[in-house]
Amino acid sequence: MSTAPANIAILQNHSLTMLVQRELERMVLAGELVAGEKLNELALAERLGVSRGPVREALRALAETGLVRIEKNRGVFVREISVTEADEIYELRATLDQMAGRKLAQAIVPEQLAELQAVVKRMQDAAIRDDREGYHLANLRFHDALVEFAGNAKLTQMYRRLVNELSLFRRHTLAEPLRLRKSTLEHQKILALIAAGDTEGAGARLHEHAMASRARMHTFAATGTAPVEERRASNE
Repeated sequence: MSTAPANIAILQNHSLTMLVQRELERMVLAGELVAGEKLNELALAERLGVSRGPVREALRALAETGLVRIEKNRGVFVREISVTEADEIYELRATLDQMAGRKLAQAIVPEQLAELQAVVKRMQDAAIRDDREGYHLANLRFHDALVEFAGNAKLTQMYRRLVNELSLFRRHTLAEPLRLRKSTLEHQKILALIAAGDTEGAGARLHEHAMASRARMHTFAATGTAPVEERRASNE
């Protein structure tokens, strides 16, 4: 008896699970599923027009990426990130950013540099339009590409989990203001150091960049407002 139909069914289910996972991830990061919310498999399946199986598998995958937590006998919840945990994540992310910057400055190729330059251009255009969502997406791609191009799969996997966790905190809890123009200049300087092969400079600038975000997070958490220089920059 041929196993082809069974194999096709497995592939179809796997593909559907991936689609469901991506949509649930989008919903969490967009705030449609909020931090702390309990997720109901049946309700999500009905909302997405699928059976409960792909939803269950997708939620397990999202737990691995740090976006949801599974509690035995209680269910699945969108993760909540505290200021203390965000502080620890920023500290670790700064170290990974530094490592990626140093590695990439040693080995970047023209195609990678061109892609990063194009992303920075998107950031610049978004800043001019005051398009915060567009800027946020381009900023995520810039840092993700830096880590991806560094060529360490474990580094990339760990980094992406940390970014997911920070996205829960930054977008849904604090909604951190973006200093669009100043931030674009910072990314241009980072890219220039990488392009010049300055391993120490690139690593140090990326570490400083992440730690500055950590400091802004603490200011916003304490006062509910961005630092004075950022509010000024946003009005320039």
